[in-house]
Amino acid sequence: MASNNFSVSIPLFKGDHHNSWAIKMKSYLKAMSLWEAIESDVESIPLPQNPTAAQIKKHDEEVAREAKALSCLYSAVSEEIFTTIMGCDTPKEAWKKIKEEFEGNEQTKLMQILNLKREFEMMRMKNNEGVKEYGSRLMSIVNQIKLLGEDFSTQRVVDKFLVTLPERYETKTSLLEDTKDLSKLTVSELINSLHAVDQRRSMIEEDIGGRNEGLLLAKASSSKGTGNKIQYNHCYKMGHEEKDCWHKGKLQCFKCKRYGHLEKNCKSQMDEEDMAHLIEGEPLL
Repeated sequence: MASNNFSVSIPLFKGDHHNSWAIKMKSYLKAMSLWEAIESDVESIPLPQNPTAAQIKKHDEEVAREAKALSCLYSAVSEEIFTTIMGCDTPKEAWKKIKEEFEGNEQTKLMQILNLKREFEMMRMKNNEGVKEYGSRLMSIVNQIKLLGEDFSTQRVVDKFLVTLPERYETKTSLLEDTKDLSKLTVSELINSLHAVDQRRSMIEEDIGGRNEGLLLAKASSSKGTGNKIQYNHCYKMGHEEKDCWHKGKLQCFKCKRYGHLEKNCKSQMDEEDMAHLIEGEPLL
């Protein structure tokens, strides 16, 4: 009997990836001790006249098991799919109905397998991708092919890996070819061996990034130590930003290059007579 403490979410089928859902659902029904109601060809035996207590108990358990299994299937499909199995009297009938509706016939399965194989052959490793991510994408397709009942050898996946790897893995793959029997190498072993290249690459990138950050911090520290020498393009003076500039918005004299007056009023070009008038308080002519 299933444990009362056992709890797992029932897999929901919406019409896509039937094979994956069927595996999950089968596992769920087994965990709940209900798969026998779908797998068994034996129908519930009706009670005889004057049944014993044991016969009544066994019959009730069989009826309850079928009802529970059918209820699970009802809960495990979307509303659209539920309408196709709502007329089924037994869980076995409902399971068969879903399989016929969504798994397709042999011709449909063959086309799906061919499309997946084509996708597998065309797949290449991306520039920003590591071997684990690439391996995950490859195995996703391989598993879909296997779910459709097609055999797919490990050697074929290993060969695909080695042929499509970028140049940065060349040294490592050459070492593997010299030291390993590639015909016995598993996909996991290959990925783990090549992952060291990704780790070294990541460490180098982090080291370069750390050096660049250090240079920036050193430069900023140097600027701060020499009086925060930031040049503002309006006055071309150091040590302040635009928001703190005293000369922001003021006119500049082209004669003395100072701010706050024009060239015609610049003291640097006044002659001695003008200066005398200015000292005596007389207006300039």
